[in-house]
Amino acid sequence: MLTIGELAAYAGVTVRAVRHYHAKGLLPEPERDHSGYRRYDAGAVVELVRIRTLAEAGVPLARVRELLQAGEEEFAAAVAEIDERLRGEIRERRRHRARIARLAAGDSLALPQEVVDFLDRLRALGVDERIVRVERDGWIPLAARSPERVPEWMARKREQLADPRIAGFYRTLSAALDHTDDNPRLAGLADELAAYITRVADEQGDCYVDDTGLEPPFAELLDTHVFATLPPARRLIELLTKRGWTGWTKLERVDPAPDTDQGHGR
Repeated sequence: MLTIGELAAYAGVTVRAVRHYHAKGLLPEPERDHSGYRRYDAGAVVELVRIRTLAEAGVPLARVRELLQAGEEEFAAAVAEIDERLRGEIRERRRHRARIARLAAGDSLALPQEVVDFLDRLRALGVDERIVRVERDGWIPLAARSPERVPEWMARKREQLADPRIAGFYRTLSAALDHTDDNPRLAGLADELAAYITRVADEQGDCYVDDTGLEPPFAELLDTHVFATLPPARRLIELLTKRGWTGWTKLERVDPAPDTDQGHGR
C-alpha cells in the first residue's frame, strides 16, 4: 500500500495534484488506516496515470470523469471531438503568433501588405520618415474602419505615385517640416503646394486630389493627430486655406481668404 506521496511519485504528479483530483471527485479518496494515513493500491496508480494523461492531452477536468467512465466507442467519439477543438485552438494560437510576429515588423502592425508597400514606396521616393510615420498612423484607423476600401484606395495611390508631380508634392511636404511657424519659407511652400494641387485638380478633377470619401468628422480626427505629431503642418494648412485649399487628410477647395502674409516673396 502506498502513501499519498508515493502514489504521486509513481504517477508522475504532485501531491497537490492528487488532492486536487480528490476534490474534483476524479480519484476516489480512501479511508484512513489505524495510523491516520490514507493508503493507496496499484489501482489508484493506474487511475491517476489515466487522469494525468487525459489532463496533459488538454482534456478539461470537467470531462475527464466522463471519459474515464465511457465505453470504447463513446471514448473514441469524445477524443475525436476534443482533438478537433484542440486543432481549432492551435490554428487560433498560430494566428496570434503571426500577429505578435508583426509587432517586430514596424509598419506591418495592423496594416495590410499593400499599405506597407505604399509606405516603402514613399521611402524610396525620398519622403521624410516623419511624413511616412504620419501616413502609417493615418492608414491604421482607415484600414480598421473600412478594410474593404483599402484595395481601391491603394490602387489610386499607386497610380498617383507614378506621377512625378505627386512625388514632388510629398517632397514639398517633407521640406516644410523643418520650418518654424513664422518662417517665410512656409508661405512660399504654401504657394507651391496650392499651385500644384490646383493644377492637378484642374487636369484630373477634384476627386483625383481627394479620393478617400471620408466623412468630415473622421478626417478632422486624423488631421488632429497629424497636427499634434507635425506642428508645422497646421501652419502650412492655414496658409493653404488662404490659397484655396484646406484639409490634410481630406483636401477640399475653399474660397481663398484675403492674403495678409508678409515676406513670402510674391
